[in-house]
Amino acid sequence: MPDLSQETLRTAFATQSLFEDKTWQLSPAAWPLTPAQVAELEQIGTACLEFHAALETLYLRSVVGKNLLRNKPLLAPWVADYLDRGKPAGLVAHARDPKNRGMFPTVLRPDLLLTDEGFALTELDSVPGGIGLTGFLNQLYGGDTDPAVLGHGDAMVQNFYLSLAGLRPAVRNPLIAILVSDEAATYRPEMLWLAEQLQRAGRRVFCLRPEDVFPLGNELFFDVEGTPEKIDILYRFFELFDWANVKVDREILEAWANGTVAIAPPMRPFQEEKLALALFHHHLLADYWAETLSGRSLKLLRTLIPQSWIMDPAPLPPGAVLDGPRIGGRMLNDWRDLIGASQKERDLIIKISGFHETAWGARSVVLGSDCSREEWQQGVEQALRLAPTNLHVLQEYRKPKRVSHPLYEKGAAGEPTAAVAKDGRLRLCPYYFVVEGQARLSGALATFCPPDKKIIHGMVDAALLPCRVFSLT
Repeated sequence: MPDLSQETLRTAFATQSLFEDKTWQLSPAAWPLTPAQVAELEQIGTACLEFHAALETLYLRSVVGKNLLRNKPLLAPWVADYLDRGKPAGLVAHARDPKNRGMFPTVLRPDLLLTDEGFALTELDSVPGGIGLTGFLNQLYGGDTDPAVLGHGDAMVQNFYLSLAGLRPAVRNPLIAILVSDEAATYRPEMLWLAEQLQRAGRRVFCLRPEDVFPLGNELFFDVEGTPEKIDILYRFFELFDWANVKVDREILEAWANGTVAIAPPMRPFQEEKLALALFHHHLLADYWAETLSGRSLKLLRTLIPQSWIMDPAPLPPGAVLDGPRIGGRMLNDWRDLIGASQKERDLIIKISGFHETAWGARSVVLGSDCSREEWQQGVEQALRLAPTNLHVLQEYRKPKRVSHPLYEKGAAGEPTAAVAKDGRLRLCPYYFVVEGQARLSGALATFCPPDKKIIHGMVDAALLPCRVFSLT
């Protein structure tokens, strides 16, 4: 497919809002991926799903004090303490309910940075934004006929639907409600677009606010032109820290308990904690991951996930040291030792693990090498101060490499400008929908930021692009 003109792009985004009050840079071309990179993305999806299954087993065995290994003793009650910390008792009980066993997020989206050494997986999101946006971009840049566009045509839309419909296989054409909270309102336009695409295909999918939903008996309903319609599947587009603001929270859980509605992603707080990646690197759990994951996924995740640590300020006995980075050539015996790190040693990121309003959108991220000593000290002290209810993760920073891609230069409103190759850094977000027990790669959103941006996320200076496969030969 030929490059898109600036006029075509402007018209497309003017007639279809995908994000509320958001704009970004425009590019004539999708982001290029090699066949080898796409093959690796396929493997990453399988590894992420395996990781979620292993995390569930780890958590549930930790809760009841079961041994983690087959042939030697390993108990880790502290894992459940970490993952449940600060969570309401009702949500913790729901997460442990036997009826939730084997229930994983229906969509997985890792954040991958493109570095000189390859991809680095810095987060694994189970309630990701960008589903509708990526589907729209795939159609815009690839149409229905260009197989080179990753997830070309409507793969994002159809696999989103199949991942949900599979939760109620006995229900023909189930009614699916995409519930978007006020906290997540920025993403409501793309979810409306997603619902409209499926409605055109004859699917009963609606984008709703929590206040649109009401109970009748043991079931959930909403009004369609004055007629109550029963909801079969509820896709919650909000993270669980926002659960208390959902007015029908009790009724939703009652309907789930009665088997009249399926919920995706499952309301299991331990699946939304960033510290799960630090558990993967925890030295006490190395044997567990090696025994539970396939050899291929274990090797891949060890390469992908930067070294990460949980900032637990629990006091140590005299002479003990922390499992953490070295500062001044010495091991830490208190997380406050991080405050004295040099700027070079501060090539580290602090971020809140989850269940907090700052846990998404890079709002809690502190990059030590890109801030003042005072800001770094504040980040360390805040992490330790909040630890009784909200743990933080310390993670090695892997710098994205410098790459180039054409962007349309900014000009006066409405005036065409030329596309010019610009340097920048890339974050890649592949989307995997879990269908019939497999993680289906259905598209990827590339965020291309100016080279001076150390933390890559959606911003006015970034370009948001779909991906296209090309051959080097």
